[in-house]
Amino acid sequence: MKFSNLSLQLEPSLTLEITAKAKTAKEMGKDVVSFSAGEPDFNTPDNIIEAAIKAMKNGFTKYTPASGIQQLKEVICKKLSDDNKLNYNPSQVIVSTGAKQCLSNTFQAILNPGDEVVIPVPYWVSYPELVKLYGGVPVLVSTKIENEFKYELSELEKVVTQNTKAIIINSPNNPAGVVYSYEDLKMIAEFAKKHDLIIISDEIYEKLIYDNEEHISIASISEDAYNRTVIINGLSKSYSMTGWRIGYAVGPEKLIKIMSRIQSHTTSNPTSVCQYAAIEAISGPQQTVNHMIDQFKLRRDYMVKKINAIKGISCIKPKGAFYVMVNIKDIKNKKIGDQTIENSIELAKLLLEKHLLAVVPGAAFGDDNYIRLSYATSMENIEKGLTRLEEFVSNLE
Repeated sequence: MKFSNLSLQLEPSLTLEITAKAKTAKEMGKDVVSFSAGEPDFNTPDNIIEAAIKAMKNGFTKYTPASGIQQLKEVICKKLSDDNKLNYNPSQVIVSTGAKQCLSNTFQAILNPGDEVVIPVPYWVSYPELVKLYGGVPVLVSTKIENEFKYELSELEKVVTQNTKAIIINSPNNPAGVVYSYEDLKMIAEFAKKHDLIIISDEIYEKLIYDNEEHISIASISEDAYNRTVIINGLSKSYSMTGWRIGYAVGPEKLIKIMSRIQSHTTSNPTSVCQYAAIEAISGPQQTVNHMIDQFKLRRDYMVKKINAIKGISCIKPKGAFYVMVNIKDIKNKKIGDQTIENSIELAKLLLEKHLLAVVPGAAFGDDNYIRLSYATSMENIEKGLTRLEEFVSNLE
């Protein structure tokens, strides 16, 4: 039996793999602390749940237009106007089964074999794999911790070729918590204009931002940036709706039409009742979101302080999302017993086996000198998990 060459190139998601192993261990009765999951530990707010129930009772359980219902598209357009100072109309919006499908639709719509997509390292695990899935070539650009893991123009100019089709930005960022400033975005927008690139702006963590930082969409930088940007967003992170699978993309009308056509032949419409829940999430009360942000900030501050107090590891304070990238460079090649920490994958394996602590190896994000910890879990778990991490590191030789 022969399989697709493109599909055989794909690597499994290490984040999902670690999360699954941690879950299995928990089901066996083990006291696992997991820092791996990329989802809030809060339940979906009651008003959103009630909106879904109401939609079901009112019979909104049938097919909808493949690209989403008009009412939700109008709510998204209002949100973009109110929050981001961006004017879109419903024909420039597609609603999908999560932001990941929006990304998939985008790459499928823009890529031809050999087209290159610029991706910053560290990156979210699925960016390179989605690019490869549709015949594209991921071009990985290293970033520096001294520059908060942001793109630098000199590095971008080194990698651009006649085959470069698009550039990805993710602000706030997974896994590093980076938030791009106006000047950062202006540089990227001018680079994209110079080389005629499509900008794919993943803004799924838009609302999860701290310390009076400001989220700016690159599409608002200039008319040119607006015309070449596809914004990817969704409700999973900000509204604790990971399992509801609702995301959306906005961009040039012609591109959105192609993406909608693709979606009509794959998944068809996103779940009908989830779309009505999404209307309530976006347009309804936002107090629960604000509460969640306050709690994440407390957890982040504790985690950052504790990590930086552990000799041998360190981190910078993330400005958004709910992850901390922990620098493990100084403990690589150290031993615990007869086992050597050769890389981030081996470290993650040892932490889970010896201390029932689940973390994601930096290799999953393209940088083996780090592990990623999520603070989208309770303070009790964070305190317990970091105590285990400290104990592990202190026993290294």
